Amino acid sequence: MPDAREFLPLKPLVFEILLALGEGERHGWSLVREVQARGSDERLLPANFYRTLRAMLADGLIAESDRRPPADTDERRRYFRLTPLGRDAARLEARRLQEIVADARLRRLLKAKAGQ
Repeated sequence: MPDAREFLPLKPLVFEILLALGEGERHGWSLVREVQARGSDERLLPANFYRTLRAMLADGLIAESDRRPPADTDERRRYFRLTPLGRDAARLEARRLQEIVADARLRRLLKAKAGQ
C-alpha cells in the first residue's frame, strides 16, 4: 500500500474532495456542489472534476461505493467513499497546512487566534 506522504502536497481540488468525503459517501454531483459552496473562486469544470475523481480512484485515495441511487433518481449516479489511504492523506495535508498557518502567524502575516 502506498504511503500517504507520497501524495503531499495535495492539489486543492483533491483536498476539497477528501474533506467532503470525510463526512460520508457522496455522489459526484453532490461533491461538485459542496466544493463550489466552500467558496472556490475558480469555476469548477466538469471534465476537470471527473478527471480528478478518476485519478483519485486510480491512486486509491477514494473508492466507488456499492451504494446504488434511489429508484427516483438518475441510475447512472455513482457514489464515492474515502479510503483509509485517502483519510491519512487528508490528515497529513491538514497538518501541513496548519503548520504553514502557524508559521504565518509567527511572522505576523496573520493575526493570532483570539485567546492566544
